[in-house]
Amino acid sequence: MTENKKKILEMLAQNKISTDDAYRLLSVIESGESGQESVSKADANVRGKAKYLRVTVLPEAENEHSGNVDRVNVRVPMSLIRAGIKLTSLIPPEARDKVNGALREKGIDFDVRNVKPEDIEELIEALSDLEVDVVSSKGEKVKVFVE
Repeated sequence: MTENKKKILEMLAQNKISTDDAYRLLSVIESGESGQESVSKADANVRGKAKYLRVTVLPEAENEHSGNVDRVNVRVPMSLIRAGIKLTSLIPPEARDKVNGALREKGIDFDVRNVKPEDIEELIEALSDLEVDVVSSKGEKVKVFVE
């Protein structure tokens, strides 16, 4: 038995998740194990296209030499985005209902239980086309892009 399966069964025994949630999680794990090779190939293809989401803030060129400037360089791995989205399956039902309710209040009809692996890959593929360039009135350059 895998470590993930043990954790799911422990959460079920401690009444942290329902029987339905445990069944759903175990099904996801089993389907992942049986199709692991094809998933790995799909991940490799996507990673070849987009590995990181980058955000940079660069000072104006003439201020850069003064040494008293702020620089920002953030690089978020796409694998972290994938993992974060997959973790939505572990959200307790009470919290999940609150999140879905808050989204509905803002006019967003979205249920976190309906996120599928192919949706994650579609999101990451769409992000690969993202490019934002902003130049402030002070000459600072802000860039958001995928590499």
